Amino acid sequence: MNLEEFEITKNNSKKTGKEMLQLMKELFPICRSITGNGVRQTLNILKKHIPLEIHEVLTGTKVFDWTIPKEWNIDDAYIIDPDGKKIVDFKNSNLHVLNYSIPVNQKISLSELKNHIHTIPEKPDLIPYVTSYYSEKWGFCMEYNKFLKLKEGDYYVMIDSKLTDGSLTYGEYLIPGKIESEIILTCYVCHPSMCNDNLSGIVLLTMLVKYLKNLQLNYSIRFLFIPETIGAITWLSKNEDNISKIKHGLVVTCVGDSGALTYKKTRNGNEEIDHVVEKVLKKYITNYRILDFFPWGSDERQFCSPGFNLPVGSLLRSIYGKNEFPEYHTSGDNLNFMNIRSLTESFVTYLFVLFELENNFENNLHKFNSDFQNLQNKNDISKLEYNEKYLNLNPKCEPQLGKRGIYHELGGQENMMKQRNLEFAIFWLLNLSDGNWTIHDISKRSGIPIEELQMGIEILINEKLLQKIE
Repeated sequence: MNLEEFEITKNNSKKTGKEMLQLMKELFPICRSITGNGVRQTLNILKKHIPLEIHEVLTGTKVFDWTIPKEWNIDDAYIIDPDGKKIVDFKNSNLHVLNYSIPVNQKISLSELKNHIHTIPEKPDLIPYVTSYYSEKWGFCMEYNKFLKLKEGDYYVMIDSKLTDGSLTYGEYLIPGKIESEIILTCYVCHPSMCNDNLSGIVLLTMLVKYLKNLQLNYSIRFLFIPETIGAITWLSKNEDNISKIKHGLVVTCVGDSGALTYKKTRNGNEEIDHVVEKVLKKYITNYRILDFFPWGSDERQFCSPGFNLPVGSLLRSIYGKNEFPEYHTSGDNLNFMNIRSLTESFVTYLFVLFELENNFENNLHKFNSDFQNLQNKNDISKLEYNEKYLNLNPKCEPQLGKRGIYHELGGQENMMKQRNLEFAIFWLLNLSDGNWTIHDISKRSGIPIEELQMGIEILINEKLLQKIE
């Protein structure tokens, strides 16, 4: 393969880019969450394009440290002001409601209402996306400019939602290859009306299935359409006996904006998938970035948790977060934010990564599977102090920190990153405390001062999630 072939494939795939955008338009209005009919509706639409197998996992099922929550569904929600005008309407945008909000139906004062409204003052014309999956709350989200215009008086608030025993739903499809060894490709199906994050991942994965399902492949390729975090944890819990088949993997998210292609490496950082993605980007893409692994983000952090340590990276464009694209987790992440050229390029890049993995298998090329720790040992690192090592006592996927009171309750808030320095330290400690890394090593790799890591250590030991190795 050469650059000319890449460009020809990209030009031939323009139709695919348009199909991706059309499918995105169909999926955009649906209110999705980590459970509920929105996910089912989404997967049933995808079934018109690809032969998905749909799984249901019952509320209350234990999946490692987590439990499948109650199922959430919503029919309507709105706020009526003192003049009788409907000023917030779920039917206009499903982002207007705190995702997983409990039902409410009452009159309240403006001062009380303000305690249940989420805005983004620095983005006054956008509606924020806010969640409360594991803490029972109710709330609305609205533009800050409209929030400032609220007048004194009584407001009528109504959220017609239900939290009931039900199930978590996810979709799966396997293209069998000549061997059982698998490439796993995943996206998440839990976000409501936002395009880059992550309808773009859903539609790209769907088109990859359509393109590849009739080809003769060496590797088996498994496609997962799962709710973020709890879906990945659930799948790993249900498929633990077959995890050893996974030889390569990528998490697909944020692939439709105009930013440069970005690759986030696997936990080890020196897997074959790391080298293959970098080779494809270097060969065919003018503007790209390679990032080392960090233990937060999307579902790569579950697949790369120390109890599994799977070779799973993430290939995206602008990385999730307001610093990368201001539209992140807001109503600004809409269909107008999407770029057909970027969607097409992302699709073709994924295709060429898969082709390269197939070529490597076919030609018996050298497999890059050295352990990242061996690379660290070659470095001249002083281990005369801070040489304590710890063991994660819950190594398979991340533990549920929220139920222990050491994780923020509301997800998706714009100021989240400012509040999470300690949480980042905890994520690094949980991910690298496998008995091989000293505190000095973890500090050096994460860039987090040892003092902050020690605060995280105290918390994790107190919660019986970490143990010092004597």
